[in-house]
Amino acid sequence: MIVYIVRHARAGQYGDPAWPDDDQRPLTDEGAERFTRVVEALGRRGFAPEVVATSPLVRCRQTAEIVAGGVPGRPEVVELDALEPGSDLAGLLDWTAQQADRYRQVAWVGHAPDVGRLTALLIGAAEGGIRFAKGAVAAIDFEDLPRRNEGELRWLVTAKMLDL
Repeated sequence: MIVYIVRHARAGQYGDPAWPDDDQRPLTDEGAERFTRVVEALGRRGFAPEVVATSPLVRCRQTAEIVAGGVPGRPEVVELDALEPGSDLAGLLDWTAQQADRYRQVAWVGHAPDVGRLTALLIGAAEGGIRFAKGAVAAIDFEDLPRRNEGELRWLVTAKMLDL
């Protein structure tokens, strides 16, 4: 199974008085456009999640919709509380195991520093040792179901690396 871990794309400024409820802070137009190009570039290289789980916060939901709209099959987007800030790895692993009968490639869309921590825990690296730029995507490969310390990091890319 492949788990793609995605940090939400560039959003409005934290603390902006236009968004007193930070859960509602959206992507910027530039952030959405740039991330759309990231998904297109990765799609040409085989990026094809079959279901996309996302934090329910607006910026993550918008990022997940860009993923779903830019890959084959227009996968379903599912909101998971386990991807809210402070992500719950056990909850994510349980949800992902439940998807294994139907899907071999899943995406999790979340927040920093959680995405780096989740990636580190899945591949057995030092916690906090992996930094995700906004809109970065990682691919972690598992022989079977995803489990802590059993994944192999295949790649981690940013828009900058793709010259976007």
